[in-house]
Parts: sequence; structure tokens; C-alpha cells
Amino acid sequence: MATHVYDDALFRAQFPAFASTLLYPEVMLATYFEIATCYVDANDTCRLAGDCLQYALNLLTAHLVALNASAPATGGTPGIVSSATIDKVSVAFQIPTTTSPFLLWLNKTGFGQQLAALLRIKAVGGFYVGGAPERSAIRRVAGSF
Repeated sequence: MATHVYDDALFRAQFPAFASTLLYPEVMLATYFEIATCYVDANDTCRLAGDCLQYALNLLTAHLVALNASAPATGGTPGIVSSATIDKVSVAFQIPTTTSPFLLWLNKTGFGQQLAALLRIKAVGGFYVGGAPERSAIRRVAGSF
């Protein structure tokens, strides 16, 4: 089982928006990559492994960097502005279309949206943790319930 680590050259090749080493030093990106491994396991699994897992971790790293870079500028706005009024200042935000807080968080950047799509594709059928393999099926291994 391979464990994925931060590869600066690969990350910058996949995401040219972060090519500047002055704005995005390698140490900062490596730190965000380590944070990304708290959300997505860096070890290969049967569904998310190899280049796909490395890309998923790089997408999450880019998402985290983009969120933290835009946080002071946006002031932590909760979503997409649906209407605004200048006189008597009024701003309305669009109601989130997702029921999952994780997906809402991922939808805040294009990198997160790509990661959400990748995770949906790779997690078809869902995941299960622990127990016997038949717990992931409707019937037991022998065919009984």
C-alpha cells in the first residue's frame, strides 16, 4: 500500500495558478497538503489509488490554498450573492442546493467542485468500514440474509 507525499513539481504542473514560488512557497503548499491528508487518506485503497489519489490530494490542497487566500477578501461570505441593493444596503445570498456541509464547503472553489466529482465517481456504491465483507452487500456471502 503506497503512501502519497507532496510533489511540488507535479502540483505546480497540474495547477499553473500556483506556479509563483513567491506567492506560494513550497513549504506553505506542503503544509496544506498535510492538512489535505486529514480529509482524504494518503494511502492507496481499492477505489482511490495511484495517480487518481495523488490528483485528489492535490485538488484538495489547491482548494485549501484558494479558500485561505480568498478568506480576507471575501470576509467569509456564506455563498453566492443572488441580489444586492445599494441604497439602504441589502444583500441576499442563494440558498445552498446541497444538504451535505462537506459538499457545500467543496463547492466554494472550482478545485473543490472537481474533487467532489472525482470522489462521487470513485465512491459509487459507497464505502463501509470494518466488519465482515458481507456487511457491504444485501445478502450474506452464502446467500442468506
